[in-house]
Amino acid sequence: MDRPVGPVDATRVPRFAGPATFARLPRRDQVDRADIAVLGVPFDSGVSYRPGARFGPAHIRASSKLLRPYNPAVDVSPFDVQQVVDAGDVPVNPFDIEHAIDEIESAADIFGAEGIRLLTLGGDHTIALPLLRSAARRQGPLAVVHFDAHLDTWDTYFGAPYTHGTPFRRAAEEGLLDPAHCLHVGTRGPLYSSEDLGADSVFGFQVIAADDFGASPLDAVVTRMCDRLGDGPVYVSVDIDVLDPAHAPGTGTPEAGGLSSRELLSALRGLAGLNLVGADIVEVAPAYDHAEITGIAAAHVAYELLCAMAG
Repeated sequence: MDRPVGPVDATRVPRFAGPATFARLPRRDQVDRADIAVLGVPFDSGVSYRPGARFGPAHIRASSKLLRPYNPAVDVSPFDVQQVVDAGDVPVNPFDIEHAIDEIESAADIFGAEGIRLLTLGGDHTIALPLLRSAARRQGPLAVVHFDAHLDTWDTYFGAPYTHGTPFRRAAEEGLLDPAHCLHVGTRGPLYSSEDLGADSVFGFQVIAADDFGASPLDAVVTRMCDRLGDGPVYVSVDIDVLDPAHAPGTGTPEAGGLSSRELLSALRGLAGLNLVGADIVEVAPAYDHAEITGIAAAHVAYELLCAMAG
């Protein structure tokens, strides 16, 4: 097999002059094969508070120019051992949520049929549902590790069943999830009712709250996380608001008391060796960002996921 084509050499092409792809990787049409595709989904019609995540994919790409090809924290060069490409954006309908969901699912199916795993840049969290549908169609019920300040298993908002607060409830109802191996990580903040956590547990999710990262050593939290996920197919969904607003101000529903960037990146490194079949990073809203703080955090989250997917 030919050596993978990696990022543009930053010692020859200045980072501010290189291609606008994620980490300055090749486009899908520039290589003859791909193992992982970075796919943008610029959709935010499912949000319940601040809009703007439709501009997230472009912002994360712009914030990824400083990424380098070797990760010393895990001794992995992710672009040397797998062909990673930027597949551009899915042109989703901004007015009809259910139509948009169908478009995202169809796009994911095309990559799945070629055996290409997806690292998806959102977009709001609504996009997780069609991505899970596509992945489960090939892999069967999925263990999901969901990094988020919020549960996202509510039934409806204003009677609407498809929003950024409902994707994992719909996924559970559709049989896409393995209820023995699903996990929320980083949840915190007020809820609508004292019954919310009990209702969430019905769908098979255990919870590692944000406060658990302060109460236990990080390696113990990571061990607990991996023990729960098991050795079956794992899907990773990262809402950037799992980070404290100090580390990620550019998001639509910020909650105080979140994880630090260091804690999140370390937790993601713990996923290496699991059977990671796909991942998404959502809810980056650049209009509320400052100096690319959120975009840089999201770009590094994507990079750590690519390293974990390299095994």
